[in-house]
Amino acid sequence: MFNRTKINAQFDGIPFETFDYQSDEYIVKAMIYEPKHVKRIVIYLRGGKGAVGTVRPTRLMQFAYKDTLVAAPYYRGTHQNGQDEFGGADREDVHALVRILRAKYDVPIHFIGFSRGGIQGLVTYQEARVTSFITWGGVSSIYYMYDERQDLRSMLKRIVGPISNKSEYDRREGVELITKDSPPVMVIHGTEDKQVNVQHAYMLIDKLKLLGIKHEVVFIDGEYHVMRPDNERYVLQQIEKWMEEVENRNESAI
Repeated sequence: MFNRTKINAQFDGIPFETFDYQSDEYIVKAMIYEPKHVKRIVIYLRGGKGAVGTVRPTRLMQFAYKDTLVAAPYYRGTHQNGQDEFGGADREDVHALVRILRAKYDVPIHFIGFSRGGIQGLVTYQEARVTSFITWGGVSSIYYMYDERQDLRSMLKRIVGPISNKSEYDRREGVELITKDSPPVMVIHGTEDKQVNVQHAYMLIDKLKLLGIKHEVVFIDGEYHVMRPDNERYVLQQIEKWMEEVENRNESAI
């Protein structure tokens, strides 16, 4: 963690910062909110690509619960440092950030993946040995995404390759990479989401049930990809409750 730079945003008197770190041969960037006392870490896995859905303080601020450090990788390619691979080699950007934070803090780590961040989380959360993974309006299947979002096919063809390139799509097919020793998973989705269809949530839930994995589901009837403020507040409350329950369960098991 080097080149730490304060940015023009703060919460509870604590500034947000960006910093650089090594990921493979690249120097990549992350944003961080680091309170004085840290009891848990949330790593937010952003949606979108490039400037679309980029990491912003206002988004991280939502997850700045009491004594919670929040960090988010920008992903390689955002600052002319390699290429965003949409859940390919750029998954190391997530793993490298986890290693840095875990070396400093021995506390629970939760991933929160929004939209495209659902894929980024599903391909990393088990190897990262997180306490839980929360997917919010998240992509679970890159194949289904290819089918439903014709407007994104050219981007996927450019980054991942043609759909016939099965090996590359398979390694990003998050729902099929889940194993029976998966950490607990929380699934959040608006039933009228037009950008990431709720079918992604159903596919993920079916897989979690099949493998007997602890999970919780929060469907918001009539909601879209970006939720109304009252429903967003409700979801944020449920996320905090979920993290506390998982952490308490883990402590009881020790």
